[in-house]
Amino acid sequence: MGKSGDRDKMNVHFIKSPEKRKIVEQLKNQFGISDLPYLLFETGKEKIRGFSGSLSKEEIFELAKIAHVEIIGIYLINKERSNDLRFSFDATQILQSQITSSIVEINADQFKLWIKGHDLDIKTEKGTVVIKYQSDFLGCGKSNGEKIFNYVPKDRRLRK
Repeated sequence: MGKSGDRDKMNVHFIKSPEKRKIVEQLKNQFGISDLPYLLFETGKEKIRGFSGSLSKEEIFELAKIAHVEIIGIYLINKERSNDLRFSFDATQILQSQITSSIVEINADQFKLWIKGHDLDIKTEKGTVVIKYQSDFLGCGKSNGEKIFNYVPKDRRLRK
C-alpha cells in the first residue's frame, strides 16, 4: 500500500493554518485564548490533540505505523455538535494563564459536589464554561442557563 493509503487508514487529520486560525478565533471568543502553540490534529470523533515536540508530520505518520497516534500530544479540545469548543480537563490546566472569559467561580460546597461528578445549580449564560475554585481550574461544564452539567472525566472524579 502506498503512503497516502497508509495515511487514510490512520484516521489522523492535521489541522492546517487557516482552520487553526478559525479554531483560535473561536477559542478567543469563547474563553479569551489568543494562542495555541501546538501542532494540532484530529483523531477520532471531534477530538483535537496538540503536539509541541520536535517530530515532523512525516515522522508522526511513520510512528503511527507502529504505535497508536493518540499517544502523541495531548487531548486539548472537543468539537461539539453545537459548534462550541470544549476544553479537555488537562487543557484547562495547561491553558489557564490564557483563559479570561466564560469562567464560573464556585464556592467550597460547590467544589465538593463538582469533584464528585455532580452537576451544579448555577444560573449563567448558556454554553460551555470553565469551572474555577480559588486559583484552580477544574475542567469544563455545559450550561443550559439554569444548571452546569459536569464534564469532568469519571476517572478524574473523587469517588468518596
